[in-house]
Amino acid sequence: MIRPLTPSDRNAVSLLLQATGVFSREEHRVAMELVDEILQKGAASGYRGFGFYGTDRTLFGYICFGPVPMTAHSFDLYWIAVDPGTARRGIGSKLLAFMEASITDQGGGTVYIETSSTAPYEAARALYRKHGYSLAAVLKDFYRDKDNKLVFRKEIMACEK
Repeated sequence: MIRPLTPSDRNAVSLLLQATGVFSREEHRVAMELVDEILQKGAASGYRGFGFYGTDRTLFGYICFGPVPMTAHSFDLYWIAVDPGTARRGIGSKLLAFMEASITDQGGGTVYIETSSTAPYEAARALYRKHGYSLAAVLKDFYRDKDNKLVFRKEIMACEK
């Protein structure tokens, strides 16, 4: 089941982000800042946060996305994380499909995803490619030496130009 985050989910999201073993301490801090914004301000925060829950209400996945400020139809995927113990069971795919449907319902048309070029992010990049996201830009040595910023893009709905 996918549902919006509630205040009681905050700790579970933090533990999930840690469990992935992918995110740095700084990335974890920023992700939790967005969770706090969502929980405090709801849609007014500019972010949407949802969890994928098992039948026992255990959090197995998390996604955060929102409209890109000052654009007509563009959205950013800010965070996606899946519990490593449930990897390769389609949770990431279900979260992406949910996000795309939600964005389409909001009149969005294009999704952008920024990620690292390093090895720990390969599974995420494979997920994006599997779902039709194409590499739109590479910013060399963006995060640090030999850690490029990769920007993926997918048009999910034709928009009026």
